[in-house]
Amino acid sequence: MNVTIAEDGIDPQIDQHKAHSILEQTLTSEGIADAEVGVIFGDDESLRKLKQDFFNKDEYTDVIAFRLNDYALAAVEGEIYISVERASENAEKFNQPLAKELARLIIHGGLHLLEYKDDTNEEKSIMTAKENQYLDELGWEGLIDE
Repeated sequence: MNVTIAEDGIDPQIDQHKAHSILEQTLTSEGIADAEVGVIFGDDESLRKLKQDFFNKDEYTDVIAFRLNDYALAAVEGEIYISVERASENAEKFNQPLAKELARLIIHGGLHLLEYKDDTNEEKSIMTAKENQYLDELGWEGLIDE
């Protein structure tokens, strides 16, 4: 499994080994043995631009995942973009540590790469349950220094 982590001029610094581990273990737990995924931590404006360019929506979002190959294939190729600014706002709003919110977004993006959706309340409920399960199992402490 090949997971790359990149930071696009953001602060705080992400523990790349921990971010890699969270995504790899999520995918492995979902039965994926072969993956090539990039995780890019950026800011609100970079994700807003992606949302405009690819979804024709002018809005902020916390995570965007792109599956680059067919969902029917066993090997996963994709990219996950995470807004650290949006994650920070969400962490404050929900009274959670930023590291936990960032870990949730890594997991959430990974699930989207596996064709999990969150368009309906039922789909959101399934994804949230999976996120909580993996946060408990995999841990999120140490993802960033807080």
